Amino acid sequence: MHIPQTGLSKPEILAILQAFKSRDMDWKAGKVFCYVYNPGEDPAEVMKEAYLSFLSENGLDPTVFPSMLKVETDVVRMTINLLRGDENAVGHLTSGGTESIMLAVKTARDKARAEKPRVVQPEMVLPKTAHAAFHKAAHYLGVKPVIVDIDPQTFKVRAEDMEKAITENTILLVASAPGYSQGVIDPIAEVGKIAQRHNLLFHVDACVGGVHLSFMRKLGCEVPDFDFTVPGVTSISTDLHKYGYAAKGCSVVMYRNRDIRKYQIFACTDTTGYTLVNPTVLSTKGGGPYAGAWALMNFLGEEGYKRIVQATQDAAKKLMDGVNAIPGLRVLGEPAMCMFSFASDEINVYQLADEMGKRGWYLQGQFSTPLTPRNLHISVNFGNAHSVDALLEDLRECVESVRKKEPIDSDSIKALVGAALQSPDPEAAFGQLAASAGLTGTDLPSEMAFINEVMDALPDSVCNTFLINYFNDLYM
Repeated sequence: MHIPQTGLSKPEILAILQAFKSRDMDWKAGKVFCYVYNPGEDPAEVMKEAYLSFLSENGLDPTVFPSMLKVETDVVRMTINLLRGDENAVGHLTSGGTESIMLAVKTARDKARAEKPRVVQPEMVLPKTAHAAFHKAAHYLGVKPVIVDIDPQTFKVRAEDMEKAITENTILLVASAPGYSQGVIDPIAEVGKIAQRHNLLFHVDACVGGVHLSFMRKLGCEVPDFDFTVPGVTSISTDLHKYGYAAKGCSVVMYRNRDIRKYQIFACTDTTGYTLVNPTVLSTKGGGPYAGAWALMNFLGEEGYKRIVQATQDAAKKLMDGVNAIPGLRVLGEPAMCMFSFASDEINVYQLADEMGKRGWYLQGQFSTPLTPRNLHISVNFGNAHSVDALLEDLRECVESVRKKEPIDSDSIKALVGAALQSPDPEAAFGQLAASAGLTGTDLPSEMAFINEVMDALPDSVCNTFLINYFNDLYM
């Protein structure tokens, strides 16, 4: 594609862009149970107008746009107060949970460089269920991830196992509230005690749970302490564009005090250009997401959030009970909020996801590990809570449809994978395997069951390479 010689009209442009969405999942109908968090029509409209009113403002330099400084500090302070931080707690808005996590790891690394110069290979200890963003941060920042197994029944990490993994190179402990995959909260208080005992930083990943769990507590639900009230917690990440229902591109990374947060900030006067001071990873920071979050939080207020959280929790309980009532399906663990996963010993859940996909539903497949079965993940939010009855009806029918289908031969796939791993030309062998799985070229596959089966059989390191090569071809 080239830039057109003559510009298109506004109607032409909007029509073309709308046509691009023809294969997108219909999230507005409440049939997508991840990725999109819809607060409802009126809040979304207010947020959209606020977003557009700050479309061109740039948070790079607060002396030029003090409005951006005001919006950011307001949103950060509201979030800190919600997570029960005191007047010493500080934070920044970021583009998302990955950036927030990246900054928490960077802060720990740079603090160790300044205070523990003997540590030449820094390590962070994290549960197997910790979000992949921690692995990405480790890869980018040269920090070794030390992975701790979880309890296969509760899907929570054991605090004593976290402590056993600590070495003289450890700079950071990590736990989740909740972990995305099964929606359970790690033992935050116990890990906090370990962090204090070993004088270590401790980051709580509350990207999905920070807002929702806090309002569950305000509604009188039993929620274990996971925030700044827990001694030992030194930083928290909370996404406003998830269960805070703000527009995409808005998360908060928070620290117990400025003495820790200072290691996050980067400054450079070493060039002939302007002085660069970046509190976060990005330099240019569009004002839209931040203004949108400010508007939404003020529009909903505590009453609005409580209404959303109550409706979402009611729907999630109904859905979990309904899943457990379907023969052959079971919810994993005891989810703490409105996100969970379910597995089956009787049918292939990847085939089930495809059958549901034919009816317009999106349920997210998750691979097996030695401690967790293959499963499908569901995130209930206010925008899809109304469709729980319809989902359960289709789920029951699709389970029966899968029972009648020809099952995927997992043993044959494992044999193919094993042969590819032993091939003298593994790249060519995996190229053929990718082709048989439908992972070639720039076309997206219409069904994922066979592809997921292949990837589930691959060792993680090989599967990662497999996916990198596919995405390298998928994008121009």
